[in-house]
Amino acid sequence: MSLAERYDVFLFDLDGVMYRGSEPISGAPEAVARLRSLDKRLAFVTNNSSRTPEAVAATLTRVGIPADADEVVTSALVTADLLASRGIEEAFVVGEDGIVDALRARGIRVVEGDPDRVDSVVVGLDRHLDYAKLTRAAILVERGAALVATNADASFPAPEGVWPGAGALLAAIETTAGVRAEVVGKPHPPLLRAALDRAGGGRPLLIGDRLDTDIAGAAALGWDSLLVLTGISTRGDLATASVAPTFVGDDLAALFAASG
Repeated sequence: MSLAERYDVFLFDLDGVMYRGSEPISGAPEAVARLRSLDKRLAFVTNNSSRTPEAVAATLTRVGIPADADEVVTSALVTADLLASRGIEEAFVVGEDGIVDALRARGIRVVEGDPDRVDSVVVGLDRHLDYAKLTRAAILVERGAALVATNADASFPAPEGVWPGAGALLAAIETTAGVRAEVVGKPHPPLLRAALDRAGGGRPLLIGDRLDTDIAGAAALGWDSLLVLTGISTRGDLATASVAPTFVGDDLAALFAASG
Protein backbone atom coordinates (compact mmCIF):
# COMPACT_ATOMS: atom_id res chain seq x y z
CA MET A 1 0.00 0.00 0.00
CA SER A 2 1.37 3.43 -0.89
CA LEU A 3 1.51 6.43 1.44
CA ALA A 4 -1.09 8.15 -0.73
CA GLU A 5 -3.54 5.37 0.14
CA ARG A 6 -2.83 5.35 3.89
CA TYR A 7 -3.70 8.92 4.86
CA ASP A 8 -6.71 11.23 4.66
CA VAL A 9 -4.91 14.57 4.71
CA PHE A 10 -1.58 15.67 3.26
CA LEU A 11 0.04 18.75 4.79
CA PHE A 12 2.77 20.12 2.55
CA ASP A 13 5.57 22.48 3.44
CA LEU A 14 6.37 24.84 0.57
CA ASP A 15 9.99 26.03 0.22
CA GLY A 16 12.11 23.02 -0.69
CA VAL A 17 9.07 20.76 -1.16
CA MET A 18 6.79 22.46 -3.69
CA TYR A 19 9.27 24.94 -5.14
CA ARG A 20 12.69 26.51 -4.77
CA GLY A 21 12.67 30.21 -5.55
CA SER A 22 10.56 30.63 -8.69
CA GLU A 23 10.97 27.05 -9.93
CA PRO A 24 8.88 24.00 -9.05
CA ILE A 25 10.55 21.03 -7.41
CA SER A 26 10.71 18.22 -9.95
CA GLY A 27 7.63 16.03 -9.67
CA ALA A 28 5.73 18.30 -7.29
CA PRO A 29 2.98 19.42 -9.70
CA GLU A 30 2.36 15.83 -10.76
CA ALA A 31 2.23 14.58 -7.15
CA VAL A 32 -0.33 17.19 -6.09
CA ALA A 33 -2.46 16.56 -9.17
CA ARG A 34 -2.41 12.82 -8.50
CA LEU A 35 -3.49 13.28 -4.86
CA ARG A 36 -6.34 15.53 -5.98
CA SER A 37 -7.44 12.86 -8.47
CA LEU A 38 -7.67 10.47 -5.50
CA ASP A 39 -9.92 12.97 -3.66
CA LYS A 40 -7.34 13.49 -0.93
CA ARG A 41 -7.55 16.62 1.18
CA LEU A 42 -4.56 18.97 1.10
CA ALA A 43 -3.20 21.98 2.92
CA PHE A 44 -0.11 24.01 2.11
CA VAL A 45 1.60 24.96 5.37
CA THR A 46 4.36 27.52 5.60
CA ASN A 47 6.40 29.13 8.34
CA ASN A 48 7.09 31.98 5.92
CA SER A 49 5.04 34.94 7.15
CA SER A 50 6.10 37.40 4.47
CA ARG A 51 3.33 36.64 1.97
CA THR A 52 -0.45 36.49 2.12
CA PRO A 53 -2.33 33.24 1.38
CA GLU A 54 -3.45 34.78 -1.90
CA ALA A 55 0.15 35.45 -2.90
CA VAL A 56 1.23 31.93 -1.90
CA ALA A 57 -1.62 30.38 -3.89
CA ALA A 58 -0.65 32.51 -6.90
CA THR A 59 2.95 31.30 -6.65
CA LEU A 60 1.85 27.68 -6.46
CA THR A 61 -0.41 28.13 -9.47
CA ARG A 62 2.38 29.86 -11.41
CA VAL A 63 4.72 26.88 -10.91
CA GLY A 64 2.08 24.42 -12.08
CA ILE A 65 0.37 23.55 -8.78
CA PRO A 66 -3.12 25.11 -8.91
CA ALA A 67 -4.20 26.07 -5.38
CA ASP A 68 -6.77 28.24 -3.63
CA ALA A 69 -5.94 30.74 -0.89
CA ASP A 70 -8.17 28.86 1.54
CA GLU A 71 -5.85 25.83 1.23
CA VAL A 72 -2.89 27.90 2.44
CA VAL A 73 -2.11 28.20 6.14
CA THR A 74 0.69 30.60 7.05
CA SER A 75 2.38 31.32 10.35
CA ALA A 76 1.21 34.92 9.92
CA LEU A 77 -2.47 33.93 10.03
CA VAL A 78 -2.04 31.77 13.10
CA THR A 79 0.07 34.39 14.87
CA ALA A 80 -2.60 37.03 14.29
CA ASP A 81 -5.32 34.68 15.56
CA LEU A 82 -3.29 33.92 18.69
CA LEU A 83 -2.65 37.58 19.53
CA ALA A 84 -6.26 38.57 18.88
CA SER A 85 -7.47 35.79 21.19
CA ARG A 86 -5.35 37.34 23.95
CA GLY A 87 -6.72 40.82 23.46
CA ILE A 88 -3.49 42.28 22.06
CA GLU A 89 -4.36 45.60 20.45
CA GLU A 90 -1.09 46.78 18.90
CA ALA A 91 2.15 45.40 17.55
CA PHE A 92 5.49 46.66 16.29
CA VAL A 93 6.28 44.38 13.37
CA VAL A 94 9.54 43.11 11.95
CA GLY A 95 8.02 41.52 8.87
CA GLU A 96 6.45 41.95 5.46
CA ASP A 97 2.97 42.13 3.94
CA GLY A 98 1.83 38.69 5.06
CA ILE A 99 2.06 39.33 8.80
CA VAL A 100 1.06 43.01 8.56
CA ASP A 101 -2.11 42.18 6.62
CA ALA A 102 -2.97 39.27 8.93
CA LEU A 103 -2.65 41.42 12.06
CA ARG A 104 -4.73 44.25 10.62
CA ALA A 105 -7.42 41.79 9.50
CA ARG A 106 -7.78 40.70 13.13
CA GLY A 107 -8.09 44.28 14.35
CA ILE A 108 -4.55 44.65 15.67
CA ARG A 109 -2.97 48.06 15.04
CA VAL A 110 0.47 47.92 13.44
CA VAL A 111 2.63 50.60 15.03
CA GLU A 112 5.34 52.15 12.87
CA GLY A 113 8.18 54.61 13.46
CA ASP A 114 9.84 54.90 16.87
CA PRO A 115 7.22 54.24 19.56
CA ASP A 116 8.24 54.33 23.22
CA ARG A 117 6.14 51.32 24.19
CA VAL A 118 3.81 48.78 22.54
CA ASP A 119 1.86 45.71 23.62
CA SER A 120 3.87 43.33 21.46
CA VAL A 121 6.74 42.96 19.06
CA VAL A 122 6.04 40.45 16.28
CA VAL A 123 8.97 39.06 14.30
CA GLY A 124 8.83 37.31 10.93
CA LEU A 125 10.87 37.29 7.75
CA ASP A 126 11.75 40.85 6.74
CA ARG A 127 14.02 41.19 3.72
CA HIS A 128 14.02 44.98 4.04
CA LEU A 129 15.00 45.20 7.72
CA ASP A 130 17.53 47.86 8.66
CA TYR A 131 19.58 48.36 11.81
CA ALA A 132 17.38 51.15 13.15
CA LYS A 133 14.24 48.99 13.09
CA LEU A 134 16.08 46.03 14.58
CA THR A 135 17.28 48.27 17.39
CA ARG A 136 13.79 49.66 18.04
CA ALA A 137 12.35 46.16 18.26
CA ALA A 138 14.93 45.16 20.87
CA ILE A 139 14.33 48.35 22.89
CA LEU A 140 10.58 47.76 22.94
CA VAL A 141 11.06 44.20 24.17
CA GLU A 142 13.43 45.44 26.88
CA ARG A 143 10.66 47.86 27.94
CA GLY A 144 8.16 45.07 28.40
CA ALA A 145 6.56 44.29 25.03
CA ALA A 146 5.65 40.66 24.51
CA LEU A 147 7.98 39.07 21.96
CA VAL A 148 6.19 36.73 19.54
CA ALA A 149 7.76 35.14 16.46
CA THR A 150 5.87 33.77 13.50
CA ASN A 151 8.65 31.19 13.17
CA ALA A 152 12.27 30.60 14.09
CA ASP A 153 13.67 29.18 10.84
CA ALA A 154 17.32 30.15 10.73
CA SER A 155 17.35 29.94 6.92
CA PHE A 156 15.32 29.07 3.86
CA PRO A 157 16.35 27.53 0.53
CA ALA A 158 16.97 29.84 -2.41
CA PRO A 159 18.20 29.00 -5.93
CA GLU A 160 21.83 29.82 -5.13
CA GLY A 161 21.91 28.40 -1.58
CA VAL A 162 20.30 29.32 1.73
CA TRP A 163 19.25 32.80 2.87
CA PRO A 164 18.81 34.12 6.42
CA GLY A 165 15.33 33.37 7.74
CA ALA A 166 13.12 34.90 10.42
CA GLY A 167 15.01 32.97 13.08
CA ALA A 168 18.24 34.75 12.19
CA LEU A 169 16.55 38.12 12.74
CA LEU A 170 14.84 36.89 15.89
CA ALA A 171 18.15 35.74 17.34
CA ALA A 172 19.52 39.28 17.19
CA ILE A 173 16.52 40.67 19.09
CA GLU A 174 16.53 37.87 21.67
CA THR A 175 20.26 38.25 22.25
CA THR A 176 20.04 42.02 22.60
CA ALA A 177 16.97 42.11 24.85
CA GLY A 178 17.75 38.97 26.83
CA VAL A 179 14.23 37.63 26.22
CA ARG A 180 13.09 34.42 24.58
CA ALA A 181 10.23 34.68 22.10
CA GLU A 182 7.04 32.68 21.97
CA VAL A 183 7.17 30.92 18.58
CA VAL A 184 4.02 30.04 16.63
CA GLY A 185 5.34 28.21 13.57
CA LYS A 186 6.74 24.71 13.14
CA PRO A 187 7.94 22.79 15.12
CA HIS A 188 5.50 24.30 17.61
CA PRO A 189 1.92 22.96 17.51
CA PRO A 190 -0.30 26.00 16.71
CA LEU A 191 0.43 26.19 12.98
CA LEU A 192 0.14 22.47 12.35
CA ARG A 193 -3.07 22.12 14.31
CA ALA A 194 -4.60 25.02 12.40
CA ALA A 195 -3.58 23.40 9.10
CA LEU A 196 -5.22 20.11 9.99
CA ASP A 197 -8.38 21.93 11.06
CA ARG A 198 -8.38 23.87 7.78
CA ALA A 199 -8.15 20.61 5.83
CA GLY A 200 -11.10 19.13 7.70
CA GLY A 201 -9.34 16.81 10.15
CA GLY A 202 -8.54 13.14 9.73
CA ARG A 203 -5.31 11.16 9.66
CA PRO A 204 -2.53 13.48 8.48
CA LEU A 205 0.82 12.95 6.82
CA LEU A 206 3.17 15.92 7.07
CA ILE A 207 5.56 16.31 4.15
CA GLY A 208 8.58 18.54 4.63
CA ASP A 209 12.25 19.07 3.86
CA ARG A 210 13.51 20.09 7.31
CA LEU A 211 14.16 17.83 10.26
CA ASP A 212 14.20 20.68 12.77
CA THR A 213 10.82 22.19 11.86
CA ASP A 214 8.64 19.91 9.72
CA ILE A 215 9.65 16.53 11.10
CA ALA A 216 10.10 17.71 14.70
CA GLY A 217 6.69 19.39 14.55
CA ALA A 218 4.97 16.22 13.36
CA ALA A 219 6.75 14.12 15.98
CA ALA A 220 5.66 16.46 18.78
CA LEU A 221 2.03 15.91 17.80
CA GLY A 222 2.39 12.17 17.26
CA TRP A 223 1.81 12.51 13.51
CA ASP A 224 3.53 10.56 10.74
CA SER A 225 5.88 12.45 8.44
CA LEU A 226 7.70 12.15 5.14
CA LEU A 227 11.08 13.84 4.77
CA VAL A 228 11.82 14.67 1.14
CA LEU A 229 15.43 15.34 0.19
CA THR A 230 14.72 18.24 -2.14
CA GLY A 231 15.38 21.08 0.31
CA ILE A 232 17.45 21.64 3.43
CA SER A 233 17.95 18.32 5.26
CA THR A 234 20.03 15.51 3.78
CA ARG A 235 20.41 11.79 4.38
CA GLY A 236 23.60 12.56 6.25
CA ASP A 237 21.66 14.71 8.72
CA LEU A 238 19.53 11.72 9.75
CA ALA A 239 22.41 10.09 11.62
CA THR A 240 22.66 12.91 14.15
CA ALA A 241 19.05 14.12 14.20
CA SER A 242 17.19 14.22 17.51
CA VAL A 243 13.95 13.23 15.76
CA ALA A 244 13.39 10.85 12.88
CA PRO A 245 10.82 11.00 10.10
CA THR A 246 8.43 8.11 9.67
CA PHE A 247 9.42 7.89 6.00
CA VAL A 248 12.22 9.30 3.81
CA GLY A 249 12.01 9.86 0.07
CA ASP A 250 14.21 11.41 -2.57
CA ASP A 251 11.19 13.43 -3.72
CA LEU A 252 7.39 13.38 -3.73
CA ALA A 253 7.29 10.27 -5.89
CA ALA A 254 7.74 8.46 -2.56
CA LEU A 255 4.04 9.12 -1.88
CA PHE A 256 3.06 6.65 -4.57
CA ALA A 257 5.65 3.91 -4.14
CA ALA A 258 4.52 0.68 -2.50
CA SER A 259 5.61 0.54 1.15
CA GLY A 260 5.43 -2.01 3.89
